[in-house]
Amino acid sequence: MSGQNHAVVIGASMGGLLAARALADFYQQVTLIERDAFPRIGQNRKGVPQGRHTHALLLRGGEILEGLFPGLTADLMDRGVPLINRPERELIWFDGGGYHARFTNEDGRTGALGVSRPLLEGYVRQRLLALPNLSAIEQCDALGLVPSERAGRVRGVRIRRRVEEGAEGMLEADLVVDASGRGSRAPKWLEEMGYAPPEEERVTVHVGYSTRLYRRRPEHVNGAKTVLITPQPPQLKRLGVILAQEGERWIVGLGGALGDYPPSDEAGFLAFAQSLAAPDIYNLIKDAEPLSEIITYRFKASLRRRYEKLTRFPEGFLVFGDAVCSFNPIYGQGMSVAAMEALDLQHELRRGDVGLWRRFFRRAARSIDIPWQIVVSSDLRFPEAEGKRTPRIRVINAYMARLHRAAHRDPVVAKAFNDVANLLAPPQSLMRPTILWRVLRG
Repeated sequence: MSGQNHAVVIGASMGGLLAARALADFYQQVTLIERDAFPRIGQNRKGVPQGRHTHALLLRGGEILEGLFPGLTADLMDRGVPLINRPERELIWFDGGGYHARFTNEDGRTGALGVSRPLLEGYVRQRLLALPNLSAIEQCDALGLVPSERAGRVRGVRIRRRVEEGAEGMLEADLVVDASGRGSRAPKWLEEMGYAPPEEERVTVHVGYSTRLYRRRPEHVNGAKTVLITPQPPQLKRLGVILAQEGERWIVGLGGALGDYPPSDEAGFLAFAQSLAAPDIYNLIKDAEPLSEIITYRFKASLRRRYEKLTRFPEGFLVFGDAVCSFNPIYGQGMSVAAMEALDLQHELRRGDVGLWRRFFRRAARSIDIPWQIVVSSDLRFPEAEGKRTPRIRVINAYMARLHRAAHRDPVVAKAFNDVANLLAPPQSLMRPTILWRVLRG
């Protein structure tokens, strides 16, 4: 595609940064507008209330980021970010009433990075803004879309610069991308222009979690770098995760669904950890050195906006990342799905800008389908969770319960599940004859 002059991206969170990186290969100028001021690398940005909590860069997301920003893995490791590359020693996964069997990384893939959200976002932002055709306007609000004189098209976005006494203006653009997150006002903007808003799907699960940093020691959990202890539906709604991070730290997250939230006081935090289905996290933190206070976060529902089903939509406008689909954060999918959407956007831009919205939304929907299926089927294992239950979901959950039991003894099954959890393979891969036979035999 040639002749494209200017693209504007609303929001400079990870979704916005990745959208801007995708656009930078196709537009002469890309402008990011962000309501916050950018902090230093490694410091949490005000507009990311969950930024200090546990974030996972899944294997698929890490691979895509390495492709978009070559050298990212090595650069972050130079900053002290641990690489989780030997699952047989570095991963402990408790699910379905037992520990998954250990498996080896035999496919040569680079491992997962144990990186904090503030460091990853700051690093990606620095790399992005070093591109000659990228610029950013900080402390700037997006007020709405500007329709073109040509029917059915957007020609820019209205903005207000906070640092200039609230001065309002307009940014002209060939393409405006809304990556403003879950609170996106795109549905309202569409209605104001005479378009129908997208259908919405929700799975209400009322998740809450508490997070604390601890000093990491080599002897902790026998040298593992990740411990996952999942809920055990329908009775036990509690979960825990510890992840090695830069600075020789553990980030420890305790969570609960459907209002069973972990406390924010030290005694309550420890008691909650002790109540998990496996003792590994409690055994670590009961004697570990705390490095931070305990912070909390609440999340009501996973939300998917079905833009791909719309039949009318203005040219010159797209919606991206959490503004399209916001996942239950306990699955750690958000950043990796945004990376997948960045590849989707580049793929469709190569085909031109005519009908871009329709092609992008349909392609991105296919990328979202896999993680959405994981979230929906997993969360609806709890009878109290609110969402559409289909016979297919009931069959999937019954099969997954049996798969986890098989994974306690069979490393092939455990690895197949890990590939799906890391978005390297679709859930349907767990029904391949070789895996199906092992699960039924197990």
